[in-house]
Parts: sequence; C-alpha cells; structure tokens
Amino acid sequence: MIDKRLMRLPGMRAVMMMLAGLTLVQAFVILGQGHFLALGIVHSWHLKTLAGLWPLIGWFAAAYALRQGLTWLKNRLAGHFAAKTAGQLQEELMAHLFALGPRAVADAGTGNVVTMALDGIPETQNYIELILIKILNMMIIPVVLLVYIWVQHPVAGIALLLMFPVIILFMIILGYAARDKSETQYAGFQQMSNHFIDSLRGLKTLQLMGISRQYADNVYQVSESYRKQTMGVLKIAMLSSFAMDFFATLSIAVIAVFMGVDLLAGKLALYPAMVALILAPEYFMPIREFGSDYHATLNGKNALTAILAVLAAPLPTQTDALKTLPAWTSASTVSAQDLSFQYPGKRAGVTNATFRFQGFEKVAIIGASGAGKSTLLNLLGGFLQPNVAAADAAANATVALGAETSGKANATPFAINGQPLPHLAQENWQAHLSYIPQQPYIFADSIAANIRFYRPDADDEAVQQAAEAAGILAWIQTLPTGFATCIGEGGRGISGGQAQRIALARTLLDTDRSIWLFDEPTAHLDIETEAALKETMVPLFAGHLVIFATHRLHWLNQMDRVLVMQAGQVVAQGRPADLAQTSEAYRQLVHEMRGDFDAMAEK
Repeated sequence: MIDKRLMRLPGMRAVMMMLAGLTLVQAFVILGQGHFLALGIVHSWHLKTLAGLWPLIGWFAAAYALRQGLTWLKNRLAGHFAAKTAGQLQEELMAHLFALGPRAVADAGTGNVVTMALDGIPETQNYIELILIKILNMMIIPVVLLVYIWVQHPVAGIALLLMFPVIILFMIILGYAARDKSETQYAGFQQMSNHFIDSLRGLKTLQLMGISRQYADNVYQVSESYRKQTMGVLKIAMLSSFAMDFFATLSIAVIAVFMGVDLLAGKLALYPAMVALILAPEYFMPIREFGSDYHATLNGKNALTAILAVLAAPLPTQTDALKTLPAWTSASTVSAQDLSFQYPGKRAGVTNATFRFQGFEKVAIIGASGAGKSTLLNLLGGFLQPNVAAADAAANATVALGAETSGKANATPFAINGQPLPHLAQENWQAHLSYIPQQPYIFADSIAANIRFYRPDADDEAVQQAAEAAGILAWIQTLPTGFATCIGEGGRGISGGQAQRIALARTLLDTDRSIWLFDEPTAHLDIETEAALKETMVPLFAGHLVIFATHRLHWLNQMDRVLVMQAGQVVAQGRPADLAQTSEAYRQLVHEMRGDFDAMAEK
C-alpha cells in the first residue's frame, strides 16, 4: 500500500514525525478513555455512591473530547500537507509535460494525460492524506493498548497478539489480489479516457465516414470492460473487509468467553476483565480502518505511480551550445547530417536523414502515415533529441548492406548557421519557433487570451491586427462580446477551421518567431474549410521559414522544396517539379495520394 517514493516528497519526514507524536498521545488518551469507563462500570457494579461516579464520567468525557480533538488536528495537518504536495505535483507534472513536448502526450494518450492531471491529482491527495494517518495509527496505537492489556490480563494479551499476525497475513494475501485488480482497473480507466477523448475529437470525421454507430459500439465495449474490472475490485474489497471483521470479532469473542469463565470462577477481578474487553475493539480498530481505506487509496496510489513515472521521464537536455541566434534572415541556415532517432522498443522514427534549409524557404515533408513526418518535426522543434543508439544501429545496418560508412553515430547531427549542435532543444532556437499541430490547443478563456498565447503582454490593437491577418476578425466581430467571448471548455464551441485560424493568429502576433512548423494542420478539416484557410495562410508564408508536414498534394504547388519520407528515411528531396521528373518514390507517393485531392490540385 505504501509507495516508498512517498518518503522522498518534500516535508514528508517532518509531517510524519508530528503525526507520530500526536498519534502516541492519542494512544494514551484512548487508554485513559477505556480506563475511566472500566472504573465507572466497576464503581456502578459495586453499588457505590453516585457522587463518586461523576468524576469518572468527567474524566471519560475529557478523554473522549481530547481524542476527537487530536483526530481533527491530525486530519487537518495531514490534509494541509496532502493538498500542498498535490498542488506541487500538479505544477511539476504540467511543467514536465510542457518540457517533454507534444510527443509525450501523443504516446501516453490525450485522455490519459487529462485524467492524470485532473482526476489523478485529487486521488493522489486523498492517498497521501489517508496513508499518513492510517499507517501511523496501526503502528502505534495497538502497541500501547496491547502492553496495558497484557499487564492487566496476560491471557487476553496473548490472544490479541496471536490474532494480529493472522489478520496481517490475510490482509497481505487479499491486498496483493486487490492491487493487481486495481492496476488492471486503472489501466482500463486510462484506455476508456483515451477512447472517449478520441471519439469526441473525431466525431465529425466518424459521421462523415458513416461509422459513428460502429465506433459507439466500440466505446460501449471499452466502458463495459471497465465496469467489470471495477466490480472485480469491489468483490475483493468486500471479501477483505469481511475477513478482517470476522477475525477481529472472533478474537474479542474468544477473550470474552475465557474472561467470563474466570469471572464466574472468581479467578479474575472485574476491572481487568472490563478494561480488556473495552480496549480490545480499539486494539483492532486501526488495522480495520487501514484495511477498509486500502481499497479507497489504491486508485490514488496508481495515479501517483503514473504521475511519478511521467516526472521521471528524462527531459530534452537544454544546453547553451547555441548561445545567441539573431533574427532569421535569408542567409540563415539549419541543416541535419545523418540524423537518427529511435523510439524505445519500436522501429526507428528517423534514420540517417540529411537535409539543409535556408532563409525563407517553404518546405513540405510528405509520406505515408508512419513514415516519420511528425518525428522529424519534433526533432526540429527540439521536443525529441537524436538517439545515438539509433544512429549506431542504422550505421551498422548500412555496413551489413555493404555501403560505405564510418559505422559511428553523428554526435552533432544538427547545425544552425554552420554551428554544429547535438540537438535543437536550444532555448535561443525555440524562441524563433511557432508550432501548429493538427488540433491546436484552445484553452478555456477569451478569444483574446488564446491569441495572446505567445505574447501575454500584447495590446488590443496588436491582437486585432493578428486576427485580421489570420482571417477571423470578421467572425469575431459578429459575436456579441467580440474578443471577450469565452471559448474552449465550458465556453463557446468553435469549428476546426476557426481553431486553426486562432493558432495562426497566435503565431502572427509574435513577430520574432520566423520559423513555422506545421504538423498536418488541415488533416481534420473538410475540403471547403481547408481551401479557405489555405487562401489565408499562403500569403503569410512570406518572410518565414515554413516546414509543413502534410499528405495533401495541393500544398506542394506553394512549396520551394519537398522531402519525401519512407519508413523513417528521406528517400528524395528537391523542387516539386524536379522530383516529378527524377524521383520514382515521389511519383509513386503522389499517385497513391492523388485520388481525394485532384479537385484542389490546381489551386
């Protein structure tokens, strides 16, 4: 139940020491509560005066009130620490995901990441809060009570001591079963989240293709699988609670029987018997609470594990190798030589890619799905870093085929303005970039705030000019509240074309960003919307280095250079007209892609 990494959280040891001290005090308060209650019962049994009973009632009430006060204080202390820690984890998670780049979100799944950042944080907070209190209660309170009971009645103490390991054993056995079931359930929850988000994002496409009902059945099957997994976890939880209650009740009953026999035989005084019976349920209470909350915190533990796994993912190494990068000009260059990248456990994403872009070229990267277009863009954006092992493997493969090669990975595959660089996770390089993906992120805020994404300090006039250049000013002016209209989650819904224009306005607002990376930005738009967006975008390409990954042929007529990718390799590059004459790979790819877009090829 306990993740050892909890102890590495900031402030954890100090909080545990304070909670341990309060728990120790609470253990003696519980002992006092049982002591005064037993004295009161003995006092009444012996028919003593009521005047002598009131002080005992008063001490019992004081012990009870102090116990509740300590419980409140412990909950308050643990809750404050858990909330603070969960908030810090959420900030670190979001910052880490931002630093990892879009590839990390794509690999984990959008639904999974959203669930982790929103639902996972409260579950982690609940886990930290409960685990701190329940573990310390189970470690301290039973020990104090057992010592006192043993002194008063050794037989009862032995019985309680022998039963404790039995309950622990059953908890371990059922705990492992519950853990496995819970991990399966959490994985199902992640899968369901990804399916749900993907369904919402691709609903229009599914409707156009006429398979929305078929996909609805798929979503139902995933949710039904998750329901069955949840029921499996609940069965284990109920069995665990029953086992603990059964053995605790059995232990108390056995003690009561033996003490009853001794009382009737006159071998035992009333006070030891009463205090043992009163404190026996308190002895088992911490472990019963621990067991019941174990299942309530498993999701929190799984969420914490997922969050810590993301935080443990290595970030792209930011270096100051590129100390300065002046404004991008027609003479500026970025190049790659034997650039390779391989995903863990997967085929190579990019293998031995060599190219050179200069000035304000417009470059298209084309290829079938999975050819490596997005990977190459992520490498250019610095979101991924070249993999030396991948380059070594590619070099060895080349050697095996009999080609000439040094057999060594290129330690500095990139170069900007002639300066060799190991990767493009360079702050000065990324300050010149604008990245527009297939589905740009629109957060819950006003249109103006969304446009100010790169420049939060931009004035209203600059925002209006960027919106006008992106072709959305007329639409914004038709809205009742104009630029103040809230969009995104909980706000006004917008179309895919409008979202892309807002992303374009963001890019235009920051004039220092002269390098534009587009990852199939029109892939999910209908032909009419794409044609309208194209008319807006193409004139804005002037004065920028544009690198455009696409599978739409009509964009090639506006490009100065085309890179053709197959299975992670750049198999051809050059001007579109030249490639049409000289490259069989280009002609074959164009032939395969032509069917849906002949109507737009001349635009």
